[in-house]
Amino acid sequence: AKTVSRKSLCILNSQRVSGAENMKSILVFLFIALLALSARAEKDYSSIDSGASPETKSRFAMLDDVRILANGLLQLGHGLKDFVHKTKGQMNDIFQKLYIFDRSFYELSLQTSEIKEEEEQLRQTTARLQINNEEIKNLSQEMNSKIEDLIQNKIQLQEKVWGLEDKVTKLAIIQPSMQETKEISSLKAFVEEQDNHIKQLLKIVEDQHVQLDRQHNQIMELEDKLNHIELQELAENSFTEEQTEPEATPFPVHNATAGTYNSDGAAPDCTALYHSGMRSSGVYTIKPNGSEAFDVYCEMKFGSSWTVIQNRVDGSLDFNQTWDAYTSGFGDLNAEFWLGLNKTYSITQQGDYILRIELQDWKENKRYIEYAFSLGGPGTDYTLQLSRISGSIPNALPEQTELRFSTADRDVDVGNDFNCPENYLGGWWHSECEETNLNGKYVTPRSRGRLDRRKGLYWKPKKGRYYLLKSTKIMIHPTDLKSFD
Repeated sequence: AKTVSRKSLCILNSQRVSGAENMKSILVFLFIALLALSARAEKDYSSIDSGASPETKSRFAMLDDVRILANGLLQLGHGLKDFVHKTKGQMNDIFQKLYIFDRSFYELSLQTSEIKEEEEQLRQTTARLQINNEEIKNLSQEMNSKIEDLIQNKIQLQEKVWGLEDKVTKLAIIQPSMQETKEISSLKAFVEEQDNHIKQLLKIVEDQHVQLDRQHNQIMELEDKLNHIELQELAENSFTEEQTEPEATPFPVHNATAGTYNSDGAAPDCTALYHSGMRSSGVYTIKPNGSEAFDVYCEMKFGSSWTVIQNRVDGSLDFNQTWDAYTSGFGDLNAEFWLGLNKTYSITQQGDYILRIELQDWKENKRYIEYAFSLGGPGTDYTLQLSRISGSIPNALPEQTELRFSTADRDVDVGNDFNCPENYLGGWWHSECEETNLNGKYVTPRSRGRLDRRKGLYWKPKKGRYYLLKSTKIMIHPTDLKSFD
């Protein structure tokens, strides 16, 4: 490529030199023509001095000279013009060739670099092959040495076998005595008897093992049946024996503590939205004081609106989440969800609130319980304190006790080595790992397998039965709400 480029440069230089020489020749011709014209003029002037008609000769001589000079210059201009056009065409051809040569040189450079890379790879491969060759040589030497050792061991074994054959031959020649023969026979009989006894014991052990396996399978089947029956019994433990919840009637709301708007026009909670004229349950955007705006589900009921912080209806969402998930919230506000501890805390900082828990069993019976409560911030691990106000079901959560929220990846609840969220699934305000956990695993009465109540969705008063739950809902409302028992 470099050679081709050098040749193209030489051609260009030669053409430039020939063009310069042509230009020089034209200039020389022009100079000679000017000299001739000047000599002609001097001659005319001298002829004027000799006495001819000065006016006539001078005028006609000069016009002829001018015409000749003009024709010469015109021809010279045409020649120069043709020369320039020809030179431009040659220059364009040369530049086109140079462009082609440069592209060829660039492609050759790329190919050269690829060849160099392949050469480097071949060198590295050769080096690895040399190393492998050395290793193979070393392994070959080791195998040769081991083969020699095996040959020596074979020779030694052959010698030992030959010695044993000699000893056997000698023993065959020497006949044992009658007493030795009797002892050998008695020993043989004893060994056979022991062997039969061992075989009988092995058969008995195998039979017992088969029987134990059969009994184990029967026990497992019975456990599955008992678990299924127990789940059905738990589902049958409906709320029908408890006091039924009366029909709720609308009631007046007085001086809502969180019922006013912020300075920027955003509602601080669902109750404020109700006061502004909203009457349909659904997802709305609120902005508690000192917090950023976020979406919540507002449930319009009892002549007001409640802010829902938890909803479980069908087990479609896994509530066995991390600490960060329970802090920020997860799920779909139109289905199953957990609003988030941070958002709930920002709402409750605006005033006093009521906590309402609504429960439904598998016979579609509904119950509720209400608490006056306080919720701590992140520095206290969202400590919860409860005080029962009213309800249609016995209380199953400790009152007047600081309950710290904990999850499987952050157990801050009790001071022992037993991790409640890890063993019972789901984040919750645990107290000595009690059975009640509304964020536990969703269990249906048709579930199969080993029953573990503490990993299910149950409501368990301290003195009362288990209630297997189908749905749960946790809501909050300012404390100006009248009690409705």
